[in-house]
Amino acid sequence: MVVTWSKKAQFELRKAYDYIFQDSPKNALKVTTEIVNTTLELPKHPEKFPPDKYKKSNDGSWRAFEQYHYRISYRIVKDQIRIVRMRHTSRSPLKY
Repeated sequence: MVVTWSKKAQFELRKAYDYIFQDSPKNALKVTTEIVNTTLELPKHPEKFPPDKYKKSNDGSWRAFEQYHYRISYRIVKDQIRIVRMRHTSRSPLKY
């Protein structure tokens, strides 16, 4: 099982890095590295995190977790885990 990031999620990760970097380059690297490392651990236990409560008609394959005030949503499919979105928790949640 492999982990893939959508272009939008990659963009949001980069945006988070750039924003944190303005105050602390060290923390920017720490936060983004730890988020990526958490996603790389998902193939070992894909259902570790709860179902995504903001996903309409969730069949259980849509999951989400929060780390460093960022909410990362992912979907478990046959042979991969797709990181769908990353969003700061201070922003209003999106139902999708």
